[in-house]
Amino acid sequence: MKQFIVIVCLFVSGSLFSQTIPDEEDIKVGLVLSGGGAKGLAHIGALKVIEQAGIRVDYIAGTSMGAIIGGLYASGYNAKQLDSIVSLVDFDKIIQDDLPRNVKTFYEKEDAERYAITLPFDNFKLSFPQSLSKGQNTYNLLAQTLDHVSTITEFDKLPIPFFCIATDVEKGQQVLLENGYLPEAISASGALPSLFSPVILGDKILVDGGVVNNYPVSELKAKGMDIIIGVDVQDDLRKRDELKSAPDILLQISNYRTIKAMQSKKDSTDIYIRPNIKKYTLVSFDDRQQIIAQGDSAAAQQFDALKKIGFRQSTLSQKRTFPKPKPQDSLHINAVTISGNKNYTRSYILGKLKLEPPVTLSYSDFGNRINNLAATENFERIGHRFHNVKDGKVLSMDLQESNNRQFIRLGLHYDDLFRSAALVNFTRKRVLFDNDIASFDFILGDNLRYEFNYYVDKGYYWSVGMRSSYDAFEKGVSTTLVEQTSILDFTNISRVTLDYQTFTNQVYLQTLFMKEFSLDLGLQHKFVDIETLTVEDDNLSQPGFIFEQSNFYGAYGQVKFDTLDDMYFPSSGFYFDGDFDLFLYSSDFNNNFSEFSIANASFLYAQTLLPKFTMNIGVDGGFKIGGSDVRSLDFFLGGYGSSKVNNLVPFYGYDFIGITGDGYVKVSALFDYEIFKNNHINLGANFANAGNSIFTNEEFLSSPSYSGYTLGYGLESVLGPLELKYSFSPETKRNEYYISLGFRF
Repeated sequence: MKQFIVIVCLFVSGSLFSQTIPDEEDIKVGLVLSGGGAKGLAHIGALKVIEQAGIRVDYIAGTSMGAIIGGLYASGYNAKQLDSIVSLVDFDKIIQDDLPRNVKTFYEKEDAERYAITLPFDNFKLSFPQSLSKGQNTYNLLAQTLDHVSTITEFDKLPIPFFCIATDVEKGQQVLLENGYLPEAISASGALPSLFSPVILGDKILVDGGVVNNYPVSELKAKGMDIIIGVDVQDDLRKRDELKSAPDILLQISNYRTIKAMQSKKDSTDIYIRPNIKKYTLVSFDDRQQIIAQGDSAAAQQFDALKKIGFRQSTLSQKRTFPKPKPQDSLHINAVTISGNKNYTRSYILGKLKLEPPVTLSYSDFGNRINNLAATENFERIGHRFHNVKDGKVLSMDLQESNNRQFIRLGLHYDDLFRSAALVNFTRKRVLFDNDIASFDFILGDNLRYEFNYYVDKGYYWSVGMRSSYDAFEKGVSTTLVEQTSILDFTNISRVTLDYQTFTNQVYLQTLFMKEFSLDLGLQHKFVDIETLTVEDDNLSQPGFIFEQSNFYGAYGQVKFDTLDDMYFPSSGFYFDGDFDLFLYSSDFNNNFSEFSIANASFLYAQTLLPKFTMNIGVDGGFKIGGSDVRSLDFFLGGYGSSKVNNLVPFYGYDFIGITGDGYVKVSALFDYEIFKNNHINLGANFANAGNSIFTNEEFLSSPSYSGYTLGYGLESVLGPLELKYSFSPETKRNEYYISLGFRF
């Protein structure tokens, strides 16, 4: 009973003590959060303990990652909510500005899946990009997460007053950001040089505030704070055995001033929290939970001191509450204003955004539309914010156009058809019009090839394009595939080597319908030259025999639909590619031409069945109408890993050009398991009916005549996919091995 009375007395006396402190003597607590990249996630753990201690934070100052965490906390999120937010973020995609594949146009998808390296080449001088990332994904995420305070332009009016530090890169001076648009200010404070592009605010070019002031304690104290709590996640100087690379040494040099300055700044901090995160780096985002836990642990060691500060604050003022931030789930956009565009028209920009106000859409959909515009790579930064109006919002966009117009792009590839190949590409934007692009691929290796593309992107309207390509390869095939097309005697010859060349030119119009389908209508010229030196024709003056050497002229149409999340290792989405070619005229080398048409379609469905385990189901088919004597544009099944040429169709279990006919139907399935990050093993099978007139005599409905099975390994690399496949066909009793290294071109 006595113990109970003592406890009650202590409780009452503590309550009376806290309530007897007049408001004018109530201490104000400032919180300073340093920069430190991924190590700054420790701030979240420290904030959990600060909340548990009952402390009311009256002002927050932050730099870099400290500005990001501090700004979110100042906007009304609590520590638990911040933990949930960062647990859902894919930091690799955020940092690398990795845009979802489905936000790119068909032209942009092909572009992104072709080149391993892209370098600016303006004024015919090679240079390197300003940074690894433009910071667009970071900005998009901050804009969405901070939408609930988007109308607050003075940061001392936030639920918790806030400011952050950036660096004027031209003058090398500190810039204190305490008004404007919060996501923009935070982005500027965290624009780590070489990792993120500088942020232009007004007449200033801003980068990471850690360059000049990574721990703004004196600036925070000047705001009238009585007590300063600081969380420091900066690097210490490394020992000799830890300086193993040039980046290690450069980082050490950049840390000299910061670490020296911290001696006096630490003395100005009343509660100094230093998490034990030495073993982590600026980009250790995969270790986020361990880093957060270290921040919690370090703050917990000072819990008693923190609790005493909480007791010294007014109980009444501690009860102040703020509206809880709610994730934005729906937007009604009444109008759009655009500034900063000089070379790209409003219709082009709205066309890329797929916006025709007034429109209602989800915030997720809006983010995808911003990424549609970012995927053009015509803009260094796409600033956007909303202004509330009656019954909706006005979207204000402030664009910073890219100054880069010319690029050199490189790629490497090997497959069993074209063999080794090195690609050098020259690309120029705004050649004749503001929204056009010209691209020329020159491919060196075992076979010389090229591809030229010119495209005028008209947004909502019909776009215009030109395409020219030349492909060549040499391949050994069975004589049974060619003897029916010639009068030569193949007695005692089982295989011949074909020299295959094709030259294609197209002019087309392209439009999007239903915002997902691409429709091309155009004219084309195609030259096909197929020869062999294995056998000879006594009637020809030169050695060898020519199977085909004709020019074909006609029209074509193509429809595409593509929502795959990845072209090489898809885990979700649909893909459809259907084309129709009509050939009306030919130079007719073999004197056997008659008008004919070719229809061909491919469909693929990808679905994740279990974590890291996916299924791809494909259905392909094609047929030719007329032109029974023109065999050079028939369908040729077999092989794997090369880019598409005319009607060559990949088929496990057979070598390239292993099966031929004027029609085919193919069904395939592939099961893929990502054994560890970017490493895949897969098992697949395909079945087909192929031959001449299989649709007229309904042979395509019979049991498959051809089948093949495959077991493979794949690696996602910076050069593109590296794939090794073993395959077997029960019909031929032969093993086939396929190698495909790098992006296909």
